[in-house]
Amino acid sequence: MSLNRAELVVHVQKALGKETTKAAAERAVEAVIGSLKLGVKKSGGVQLIGFGTFKVVQRKARTGINPKTGEKIKIKASKTVKFAPGSEFKKSL
Repeated sequence: MSLNRAELVVHVQKALGKETTKAAAERAVEAVIGSLKLGVKKSGGVQLIGFGTFKVVQRKARTGINPKTGEKIKIKASKTVKFAPGSEFKKSL
């Protein structure tokens, strides 16, 4: 199942009950996502016990291939975020 942001809002609204408006559920989703982004940016990672860890990792510079031309290109070093699921989350799969 693929879930976009709007669908996530609907699921959160249902989970919180009938008294919760769609706008309130949307604010809740935005608050969680914003907090995760801020935590990763400030401290380099966020750990949610029972769910998993979001962590900033450094990618090394490397050589790639342009798929249109087949030409070799240099890809600069960059930062990205990786997610490692927690043990409880893994067990639930």
